[in-house]
Amino acid sequence: MISCKHITKIISVMMAAAVAFCIWLMGLSQEVVETLGGVEVPMAYETALFDTEKLMRVDIQIEEEEWADMLENAMAEEYYSCDVLVNDQKICNVGIRPKGNTSLSAIAMNPDTDRYSLKLEFDHYVEGQTCLGLDKLILNNNYADATSMKEAVVYDMYQYLGADASLYNYAEVSVNGKYIGVYLALEAVEESFLLRNYGTGDGKLYKPDGMQMGGGFKGGNFSGKPSGFDGEPPRHAGKGDAAGTDSAETGQEREAGEVEFPGGEMPDFAEKVLLGDVDFDSAETGQEREAGEVEFSGGEMPDFAGKMPPGGDHAMGGGNGANLNYTDEELSSYSDIWDSEVTDSGKTDHSRVVTALKNISEGTDLEKYLDVDNILKYMAVHAFSVNLDSLSGNMAHNYYLYEYNGMLNILPWDYNLSFGGMNQGRESGASEVVNDAVDTPFQGTTFFDALLENETYLSRYHEYLRELSQEYVLNGRFEEVYRGIRSRIDTLVETDPTALYSYEEYEAGAEMLYQTVMLRAESVKGQIDGTIPATDEEQRADTTELVDASEIDISVMGVMDMGGGERKSARAAKRQ
Repeated sequence: MISCKHITKIISVMMAAAVAFCIWLMGLSQEVVETLGGVEVPMAYETALFDTEKLMRVDIQIEEEEWADMLENAMAEEYYSCDVLVNDQKICNVGIRPKGNTSLSAIAMNPDTDRYSLKLEFDHYVEGQTCLGLDKLILNNNYADATSMKEAVVYDMYQYLGADASLYNYAEVSVNGKYIGVYLALEAVEESFLLRNYGTGDGKLYKPDGMQMGGGFKGGNFSGKPSGFDGEPPRHAGKGDAAGTDSAETGQEREAGEVEFPGGEMPDFAEKVLLGDVDFDSAETGQEREAGEVEFSGGEMPDFAGKMPPGGDHAMGGGNGANLNYTDEELSSYSDIWDSEVTDSGKTDHSRVVTALKNISEGTDLEKYLDVDNILKYMAVHAFSVNLDSLSGNMAHNYYLYEYNGMLNILPWDYNLSFGGMNQGRESGASEVVNDAVDTPFQGTTFFDALLENETYLSRYHEYLRELSQEYVLNGRFEEVYRGIRSRIDTLVETDPTALYSYEEYEAGAEMLYQTVMLRAESVKGQIDGTIPATDEEQRADTTELVDASEIDISVMGVMDMGGGERKSARAAKRQ
């Protein structure tokens, strides 16, 4: 039998040849590339790994000490070497690490679990190595999602519309042959994704993030558990003056602009700010607030409050470009985009992005600067799924920005908090989710405004919403997907030794998700037909036509918990 060591060498040679072939392709004319099959490149992993009718099996083979050390130091997000058996494919010397943003921090602060999401990077140690062409595989832990299927449903909607989005499947995950749980497997948005969707075009990929709530900090060795950590603390919660909230408990001296919390704990106010529950304009008055708002002791806004940017045009952490709002021509004004590059880029590439943002903000030559059709599909699914942990709320993160030849595209990411996952704790939360206004879907950015203000594009956006509400949901596709998922993962969830929710909670959550999606489809259809108000302002003025969501309990589908405390509504800012 050939050893892993020799297999790795063989794979390296094969992949080097494949890379050389791709480089050769890139040098050909567009006509020749199209002759060879067009700009999209079929990949073996599409059907071998992401056939949703068949569960993926992933066995991580790693030294027990290495696995334990990785979990203990999860916040460092450092790679460890392992071998991986994916279905019948064995790949040796693979990079593995915990991943995430809020979820990573939440699991790290919870002493009762170490169920981290994982990233498998097949080419981390062996250049060019893939699993049937796939360079990176994501295994999501379904954090804050009692249904275990929110993301799967959303990605299926993207596939239904034919939008550019990651392939998905469920994975039965084991470590050294021992079952550790059922995870959602996703195609990472990196090189193989780009090759599959865009061929050999030399586009630039970014993952703008104005939050930075997880690991990836400079230096240090944060243990990932509440027991403490060494070295410099991780940065946290936005590029405004309030970075460093994850590390506040250390009491160490911060970099300029970071915040040290009294007593070493993040105050309730900080959590509310992160979720957009603060009315900054009126906070200084000390008057009684509406539900979800914050009343400051003494009637004064604390210094910390002023350092956290409010929503709207200044989405949380979006002041350095992550909210995609055009501000000026200075490249440094968009550092949150460049600092989060996935592919190598330079000033010339950055200039193309800024030029596009400027024209988009002015509504000029939209077809030249936007992949309009794909972005309209993105908008439709994103609006339908009510994902406030993103530009829909006050969070300037959880999406990818792709630029090719000056044209921008938005690629989706991270939907475990969709369908109201950030609305817990509000009596009106269910109605706000079910009836979320489709013509004012984005609170955190003005990037999409030009499309929404154009009658032709608005009509096409409505048609995609109609496909989702009528054809996908009400005509039975969603029912088929839902029942299929339940049939494949029910037993795995029931026997999942690391599940974040009990099987009873999963059953209740899944059934509540089904009801929520059905009602959401009814509301969306009514909004685009004109029988239900389709903007926030119209809905505030008249609630009589809204779909009744009194039977929906959003919290049953999962609660965002930062180590023990519930997170409150992110919708308050949008509704004011």
